[in-house]
Amino acid sequence: MPVATPAPPAAVRPATVADLPAIARLCAAHAAFEKAGPVPADLASRLGPALFGPGPRARCLVVDRGGELVGYATWSREFATWQGAEYVHLDCLFVTEPHRGGGWGRALLEAVVEAAAAAGAAEVQWQTPDWNADAVRFYHRAGARGRPKVRFSLPL
Repeated sequence: MPVATPAPPAAVRPATVADLPAIARLCAAHAAFEKAGPVPADLASRLGPALFGPGPRARCLVVDRGGELVGYATWSREFATWQGAEYVHLDCLFVTEPHRGGGWGRALLEAVVEAAAAAGAAEVQWQTPDWNADAVRFYHRAGARGRPKVRFSLPL
């Protein structure tokens, strides 16, 4: 009887410049999942300076499964006027379909929360589409509470 080859170990780690093409592919899959428009063809080169340039504007963690990236989270520090304090905006958190339910979304969220706390942020804020019941349940189980708002975008 053949012995099954174990799956390569997975870990949450900070993204590197070498990860940019895979991160761009994950972003494209995330945008398609959320029924958004396509990501720009040059997304990897756009993300490079924002994530790895001097004074990076955003941070990124990835789920690395033996060299294959199967999830990511990006966040940035922002300012809440009503609280007079900085918070972390979790812009994206995504795990590919075959790897959902394995604890990687929770691991990414916990890593972002740890980074936010270490940076002195008052809270972490994010949004998810209201039709994404699985994500809403996931965030509720993590202790988050939704706030009724409508998100607007004004193209320039």
